[in-house]
Amino acid sequence: MEGMRIAVAQIVSGVDPAPNLDLVRTFAARAKDAGADLVVFPEATMASFATRSADAAEPLDGPWASAVAAIAREAGITIVAGMFTPARTRGERARARNTLIVADASGVVAHYDKMHLFDAWGFEESRHIEAGDRPVTFETGGITVGFAVCYEVRFPELFKYLAHAGAQVVIVAASWMRGDGKAGQWRALNRARALDTTCYIVAAGQGDPATVGLLSKPDAPTGVGHSVVVSPLGEILAEAGDAPELLVVDIDPDAVADARRRLPVLATSRFAITAP
Repeated sequence: MEGMRIAVAQIVSGVDPAPNLDLVRTFAARAKDAGADLVVFPEATMASFATRSADAAEPLDGPWASAVAAIAREAGITIVAGMFTPARTRGERARARNTLIVADASGVVAHYDKMHLFDAWGFEESRHIEAGDRPVTFETGGITVGFAVCYEVRFPELFKYLAHAGAQVVIVAASWMRGDGKAGQWRALNRARALDTTCYIVAAGQGDPATVGLLSKPDAPTGVGHSVVVSPLGEILAEAGDAPELLVVDIDPDAVADARRRLPVLATSRFAITAP
């Protein structure tokens, strides 16, 4: 089966969506020049968590997502990027959805809304984000891709569901919160999810804002870097540092099939994984 070259764009988003589009344009062009078919940007590419998500939110057919689709068309590459979309229910306070979009030459062709919200380590994402309600897979270039966002890397059942739904690659888009040992946890969790599912894990994180002269907001997850790509057998194939960086890796679907023959954890599990 034919493989795919995937790029991971570790960027540092600011609070203004317009300059962040310039980052998408620049890294998409670099990824295309490197021969990539798909480039993955982090959670909150549209606007960092140093701003209020509901204020940045736009619909999937709004100006920001449409601009990402135009960049994908111009560059000739598929783009996955994190943005905020309006909540579907109205409550006592304005909220948004934490959304990943997939854009190619034909427009925004898929999206995923984060299901497990980061109510941990003193941060309450549920105060300003409305949870999604369904897992999503998407086929591109003959490869089935699943999606997860940041904190969701701590939920193996989501990753197993995606693998049972046919995913050979799971994209994790993140803006990981700083803290003692957190970068090590991020690396370990991504390796664990690869071993749980015998999938490639392609994890794109926001870089450390300090590396580009921005102050980190102490009480918000604004990124630590260390984007990582992990093989279906848990080998780290590429890892970024703290600063903005582009990783490029080749995905081999035959390696997934081989891993599942050698390590049949999905086929032999005694527990069923079902959708919500």
